[in-house]
Amino acid sequence: MEKYICIHGHFYQPPRENAWLEVIEVQDSAHPFHDWNERITSECYAPNAASRILNDKGIIKNIINNYSKISFNFGPTLLSWMESNDPETYQAILEADELSKKNFGGHGSAIAQVYNHIIMPLASKQDKETQIIWGIRDFEYRFNRKPEGIWLAETAVDLETLDLLVDHHITYTILAPRQAKAFRRLGETEFTTLKDTTVDTKKPYSVHLPSGRSIVVFFYDGDISQSVAFNGLLNDGAKFASKLMNSFNPAQKETQLVHIATDGETYGHHHKHGEMALAYCIDFIERSNDCELTNYGQFLAKFVPQYEALIHENSSWSCVHGVERWRNDCGCNTGGRGDWNQKWRKPLREALDWLRDELTNIYNKEAVQIFKDPEEARNNYIQVILRRNDETIKKFLREHCIRDTDQSRVLRLMEMQRNAMLMYTSCGWFFDEVSGIETTQIMQYACRAMQLVSQIADRNLEDDFLKRLEDAPSNVESYLNAANVYNKFVIPSKTNLQRVGMHYAVSSIFEEDPDAFPVFNYTTSNEVFVKREAGEQKLALGVTKVKSNVTRSEKKFAFAVIYMGKHNIIGNISLDMEEEKFASMQVRMVKAFDESRLGEVIGLMQQYFGPEKYTIWQLFQDEKRKVFNQITQQSMSDLEDSLRKIYNRDYPLVTALANNEIPIPNAYRTTFEYVLNADLLKCFQEKINIKEFERITGELAKWSLQIEDPRKLEQIAGISIFKELKRIGAERQNHKRVERLNRLFPLLERFKIQPDLNKSQNYYFEIYTEIMEKDGCSPEWIKQFNILGDSLGVKVELAS
Repeated sequence: MEKYICIHGHFYQPPRENAWLEVIEVQDSAHPFHDWNERITSECYAPNAASRILNDKGIIKNIINNYSKISFNFGPTLLSWMESNDPETYQAILEADELSKKNFGGHGSAIAQVYNHIIMPLASKQDKETQIIWGIRDFEYRFNRKPEGIWLAETAVDLETLDLLVDHHITYTILAPRQAKAFRRLGETEFTTLKDTTVDTKKPYSVHLPSGRSIVVFFYDGDISQSVAFNGLLNDGAKFASKLMNSFNPAQKETQLVHIATDGETYGHHHKHGEMALAYCIDFIERSNDCELTNYGQFLAKFVPQYEALIHENSSWSCVHGVERWRNDCGCNTGGRGDWNQKWRKPLREALDWLRDELTNIYNKEAVQIFKDPEEARNNYIQVILRRNDETIKKFLREHCIRDTDQSRVLRLMEMQRNAMLMYTSCGWFFDEVSGIETTQIMQYACRAMQLVSQIADRNLEDDFLKRLEDAPSNVESYLNAANVYNKFVIPSKTNLQRVGMHYAVSSIFEEDPDAFPVFNYTTSNEVFVKREAGEQKLALGVTKVKSNVTRSEKKFAFAVIYMGKHNIIGNISLDMEEEKFASMQVRMVKAFDESRLGEVIGLMQQYFGPEKYTIWQLFQDEKRKVFNQITQQSMSDLEDSLRKIYNRDYPLVTALANNEIPIPNAYRTTFEYVLNADLLKCFQEKINIKEFERITGELAKWSLQIEDPRKLEQIAGISIFKELKRIGAERQNHKRVERLNRLFPLLERFKIQPDLNKSQNYYFEIYTEIMEKDGCSPEWIKQFNILGDSLGVKVELAS
């Protein structure tokens, strides 16, 4: 009997990008990171690309790219974000697929995923087809090969979906064991129905389809997968490996495949150091002579399925009721509030289904006048999404349009269809409350699609959509229903070129080079720009063109903005101001500002632009945060100077109070804590100032004061330690530098500060490997380097 093991990771995050700006705005719940994608990448996706394997003594013996040894899929929308925001991890994932081909007989471990995680059985046939095509094209763009398998969102399946997969040359997919209905050996006439038992997951199964064709399905081991995800099996890599290796059936003589599937975030995000447990497990299995690691593609190339299975249609891995979690109050939730219900799910889906059908009708009516083949154009639009540049857009227009057509109109039509699919992203129904961020996110996509319709066909669908949302009740009493949630959380995000223009105008006050100032997925170009400053007060006015990088629509506007200090900003824009009028305004306004007649400046703004004004509150979230930080920086600096004067002046007095056991007033304690925390962060601004750090931590301990933001300190300390290690790597004779860094770690431990040392550990091991290959370091340097390894949690055996 041949024995094989395969571990599959489903790596995915729901799209979090603002539907208009195409970027993720700041998410404070992910602090100290900008957003959850960034945080989970740090905790999971990056560590799995360089995971440490320790021996029995805790000494690193290797660093591996876990992805190269397992089967995996990444959500296309997640990889799109990663490509721009963490190219290092992104490249490591692509390289892992290349490595896996060497490990597994030419079969890459990456598989595709339906594009934006739609529940396929609940989708229209047109959407199913596009989701598959977009998922495959995205995969080919990134991994430079055709996928053998594909991941279905939530493993939700029906026969129509499987038939469509075969249409596009997909060989296999992965399902949960309870999704198997019956099985038989090929050639037999009777199926064995599965009632009280689950299917034997150690075999691949052929599923015969209505078209007369078939596809292979792997039903993963549910018990082990559950133990990995929820029952602590990742607490010990050796136990993890043993559990897999001991799961073969000794009574069976046929080849067996023990395989599991879990959310990839299990390895590092849900379970800290889960990536190390996975790496140890992989190494443990590879060292064993009893079984062999494989991926699904290699296994199928070696072993043709000998069994056939019937599936439960409209079933999934995370809803025992089939796919009801995404259209009904079935009882499945995330275990939150017991007094909440999910009655909102059905009316929300019905509202989106109505909107989808309206959008489809509009698309079909418009597209038939524009495209040679509207369905083919929609399916091929993924090429534009993957490479948003003039060349790709021109190629798309040339290949699909009947005649020369307004490119902005074409792109709006296609973006309407893209958003119509994004609004079905499964996460919108998965959780407990209609006002949750995942649900408001999919409503954003609906809003964006309706906005595009109003620009294409002059149709207002929003009023009818809101009436339907009124039937979706919220568990939060103040919201009442989804319509109010939409008005509260979605409408404020809504953007058009005019709002982008005003954002640019207000932001230009604080930009040193406004000519090179992009506004997220919009570009700006100035025809005229004038800026004046007088102390805190600033004036900016100009004529600027704003262009959408997505729909290529553009508008030109004139603007004027005055900043009067603190958060007091007034701005105006006009979409139709004549050149002569603007020139006249410019002369009068600049003259009045230069002569410090601010009242007259404001009066002129009203005269030329009218009464409607914009303020700092109209800025987009990230830029608003940036501007407020700039505005408050000086005030905070002044506050710090004041508190520092008190600290320096009254330090002897506070010491005397403490020495005489007299209670220290809270005002002094607050002052000392603020000043010392400010100094603490400054220790890591450029190079780590160890002496200053020792002084500050000594003072904090002396007065029993707290570190104000330990997570922020952990983040910047981790970055600074890595930079310092880079300097150590470049100066391998300077043992003093290593010694100084070693003094930092006892202080961090004293205050229970645990910086992210993942990159530092990996680089330390890289230095160690180079030293082992080519000696030449002094005994004192090696001594300090070994101590540093202990501090970093990297034990190496380097003899001096």
